[in-house]
Amino acid sequence: MSCYSLKLFYALVLLLLHAAGSILGFNYLPNSAEIKCIETERQALLNFKHGFIDDYGILSNWRDDDRSRDCCKWKGIQCNNQTGHVEMLHLRGDDTQYLLGEINISSLIALKNIEHLDLSYNNFEGSHIPELMGSFTNLRYLNLSDCSFVGSIPSDLGKLTHLLSLDLGSNYYLHGQIPYQLGNLTDLQYLDLSYNDLHGELPYQLGNLSQLRYLDLAGGNSFSGALPFQIGNLPLLHSLGLGGNFDVKSKDAEWLTNLSSLTRLKLSLLHNLSSSHHWLQMISKLIPNLRELRLVDCSLSDTNIQSLFYPLSNFSTALTILDLSSNKLTSSTFQLLSNFSLNLQELYLGHNNIVLSSPLCPNFPALVILDLSYNNMSSSVFLGGFNFSSKLQNLDLQNCSLTDGSFRMSSSFIMSSSFSLVSLDLSSNLLKSSTIFYWLFNSTTNLHNLVLDYNMLEGPIPDGFGKVMNSLQLLDLYGNKLQGEIPSFFGNMCALQSLDLSNNKLNGEFSSFFRNSSWCNRDIFTNLDLSDNRLTGMLPKSIRLLSELEDLNLVRNSLEGEVTESHLSNFSKLKYLRLSENSLSLKFVPSWVPPFQLEYLGIGSCKLGPTFPSWLKTQSSLYSLDISDNGINDSVPDWFWNNLQNMGLLNMSSNYLIGAIPNISLKLPNRPSILLNSNQFEGKIPSFLLQASGLMLSENNFSDLFSFLCDQSTASNLGTLDVSHNQIKGQLPDCWKSVKQLLFLDLSSNKLSGKIPMSMGALVNMEALVLRNNGLMGELPSSLKNCSSLFMLDLSENMLSGPIPSWIGESMHQLIILNMRGNHLSGNLPIHLCYLNRIQLLDLSRNNLSRGIPSCLKNFTAMSEQSINSSDTLSHIYWNNNTYYAIYGSYFEGYTLDITWMWKGEERGFKNPELKLKSIDLSSNNLMGEIPKEVGYLLGLVSLNLSRNNLSGEIPSHIGNLGSLESLDLSRNHISGRIPSSLSEIDYLQKLDLSHNSLSGRIPSGRHFETFEASSFEGNIDLCGEQLNKTCPGDGDQTTAEHQEPAVKGDDSVFYEGLYMSLGIGYVTGFWGLLGPLLLWRPWRIAYIRFLNRLTDYLYVCLW
Repeated sequence: MSCYSLKLFYALVLLLLHAAGSILGFNYLPNSAEIKCIETERQALLNFKHGFIDDYGILSNWRDDDRSRDCCKWKGIQCNNQTGHVEMLHLRGDDTQYLLGEINISSLIALKNIEHLDLSYNNFEGSHIPELMGSFTNLRYLNLSDCSFVGSIPSDLGKLTHLLSLDLGSNYYLHGQIPYQLGNLTDLQYLDLSYNDLHGELPYQLGNLSQLRYLDLAGGNSFSGALPFQIGNLPLLHSLGLGGNFDVKSKDAEWLTNLSSLTRLKLSLLHNLSSSHHWLQMISKLIPNLRELRLVDCSLSDTNIQSLFYPLSNFSTALTILDLSSNKLTSSTFQLLSNFSLNLQELYLGHNNIVLSSPLCPNFPALVILDLSYNNMSSSVFLGGFNFSSKLQNLDLQNCSLTDGSFRMSSSFIMSSSFSLVSLDLSSNLLKSSTIFYWLFNSTTNLHNLVLDYNMLEGPIPDGFGKVMNSLQLLDLYGNKLQGEIPSFFGNMCALQSLDLSNNKLNGEFSSFFRNSSWCNRDIFTNLDLSDNRLTGMLPKSIRLLSELEDLNLVRNSLEGEVTESHLSNFSKLKYLRLSENSLSLKFVPSWVPPFQLEYLGIGSCKLGPTFPSWLKTQSSLYSLDISDNGINDSVPDWFWNNLQNMGLLNMSSNYLIGAIPNISLKLPNRPSILLNSNQFEGKIPSFLLQASGLMLSENNFSDLFSFLCDQSTASNLGTLDVSHNQIKGQLPDCWKSVKQLLFLDLSSNKLSGKIPMSMGALVNMEALVLRNNGLMGELPSSLKNCSSLFMLDLSENMLSGPIPSWIGESMHQLIILNMRGNHLSGNLPIHLCYLNRIQLLDLSRNNLSRGIPSCLKNFTAMSEQSINSSDTLSHIYWNNNTYYAIYGSYFEGYTLDITWMWKGEERGFKNPELKLKSIDLSSNNLMGEIPKEVGYLLGLVSLNLSRNNLSGEIPSHIGNLGSLESLDLSRNHISGRIPSSLSEIDYLQKLDLSHNSLSGRIPSGRHFETFEASSFEGNIDLCGEQLNKTCPGDGDQTTAEHQEPAVKGDDSVFYEGLYMSLGIGYVTGFWGLLGPLLLWRPWRIAYIRFLNRLTDYLYVCLW
């Protein structure tokens, strides 16, 4: 090697060492001390740091002191050797350490020479990619992947014309179209936009990226239209991923086959691929050169797969990864692949129609990963041996209809591939007995990960399982029916790191878990979840043995006793502590400094008070905090509010917290849900809370809403605002445009007055508006018709006047609940209300409405159906998609519908009643005319109240069609005629009031109609029947039987007389003594059936 070559070689080595050292926060160059960063750039980096929440000390050496003046030595920074300019900023996070907050990109404008910027794997949840990112025109490398960005891709990225690599993948909530300006990046070699929510047509300018080697637009994206590429475009491409139902054409297939360097092809959501023979033919020609082929959710059939892999030579030695999941494949394809895929290492066939009903001997000699989840396997499929591969490590059989019979043991059967298995997923099957455990420890002794959640496993876990499964690292048995005490052998499984036994029926004392165990795995055991069981006793001090715990979950058991700092003193790595809904009492000394930094603390319904826990001051990394119902009777210290910057969920509800919340300057980048309801907070609501996504402040003493909403701040993420049951007085603020993303607004039970402001119509996304029980006056503002997404409108118990606007029916087609009870509304019932075909709860009672009831109420489609699809209703109300997350975040709590309703004559509260009730209440108005016969179409109606009106005519004869009816009140009208006999055929009818009308004739009898009291029929002078103790015309006196001559006694008369007397006495005693009175004695029978009705009604309401 020449001297020049050696110098060049060493120069390259030193350069590489320098780059690596800078990334790691070190600098290996001998003269590194002479490199000084430029002061303006150092200040820019310090300002950039201030925008982050750095709980893990990633930027700990970014300090403004004499010992850290040289920013070129800071972690993640690399400067130019000659000029000292910052050229690289590499702050990639990972699963355990990452930055939080928002990118203050404007502070980096001073870094004119930066070429490499990597902020991937950090958490900038809810932030948008800054437009100013396009200002760094010297960038060669930009990686913003997996950062939880939302919004659209800024078009200014097209100004970075020197970029070689751009990675925006795995943000999941980036939406919209790809900006065509990205076509200006003609030097680009790597472009990854996968796993986002992008859609629309691909810009044709992408064809200009002739230097691309890697292009991935698949994984969650759903593009459409034509492919913009021509033959000759992207000639250097070796990896291609496309997601969406493109309009594929023959010319596109020819472009594909001209990609001679292609080794990786991924197509998803391309549903018309199955009908494009030309495309399948072209893909077939590519297969000999491909190492990875993924055709996911493309509606492919067995015939399509056969055409792809015919002739057999297409199964080359190159193809190692094949993903055909979410198609329409059957066992024919599985058999085809097992015969010819000798070199496959990964095979994914999940979510198909594969039915394996007979013993198979597939041959996959090189297979390491096999996914057959969400297919169908019968109990005989394993018999005779299921030799997937001697190298198989990961097997996914989730949701495959497997039963206990699938794992019967026989002396001749050992699953030959089972000894190599490392991970086995059998979740969501039909396993019940302990058979699976015996099969496992006789066949798969080398398992590391075993997932058996969502089965129906019963009984205890056999002791032999713990003795044999020595290599097990993760065991998941969530959501089964396991019983008995927690086996102590888990502490003797020396490789076990994670154990999930939650949501079972395990009982006994928690301390038994630690008995007779060596806990040889104490140095590696990190996760324990025993939540939702029936464990009792105290938290034992021996729990300190598990010193490496990161996650401890004991929620919803029956644990009791005290928890002190000595229980938790060994947990230096604890991140998740969940003890809620037990009877534990947490007693820590005020000066206690925990050895851990928690991210999640859930101790709701435990005893923590009465003073506010001062040790929380040490927990600066909390993302979720639940200290609800803790008996805290204290004010909240200021330091607590200043520590909320990390918070995603804060629940301090149901305590006795007092005082005002300070109006501090604080950023809440995670858009938290904040639950402070059921306390004694007072004063003004501070404006910094506008940054929350959900704000539950009900049942407090807050007195001011104006300054909260109208201080010029914009709540761009506030989705729920519940300030019900407070002391807010005066008029409603007229600045609702500042909270235009609101979905749920509840201001009920305050002291509000005046008119509803016009600006409330700006809440066009609003789904629930509850202003019940205030003093609001005037007519409804016409601007409310813009709120066309409302499913709940509750304006009851106010002093609103004027007619019911027709636009309620014309614009609010999504309404499920309309409650305007107890106002001063007048005029007639507009026929436009009949457009509300989703309506299930309609209450217009106690107003001044007049004229007749529209016959078009048969258009209430939801009330015409006897059953409700609860899941459809829930998804309609609590919709949840990528846009939802992008605005409101992952911890958005939503709103639990909580309304008061007149139910069977009493005012009661209901939670989420739209899933249970269908009711019409038009009582206490001035309605006239007849009850429309069309009411008989409302087959799902549960309650109908038309009382206290001026209705006339007869009760519709078809009212007996309302088989779901439980309550009917037509009292205090002028209804005449007979009571339809069909009413007595309604089995569920529990409350009936027809009193004070002009009804006549006999009260129908039959079934339980006789159980109704006289008060249900009083005030109808022409009614008669047993219920009123009034005989009807034509009823004769009961005749007595004529005297008959006594029978002549025979020779055996004494014997038979004694026999008959004995039978008679037994009959009278055994039957008439118990059941007879219920059948023949009307008061007893009525009392007994009333008791059953009341018991049913009580249970019905309690369960809701």
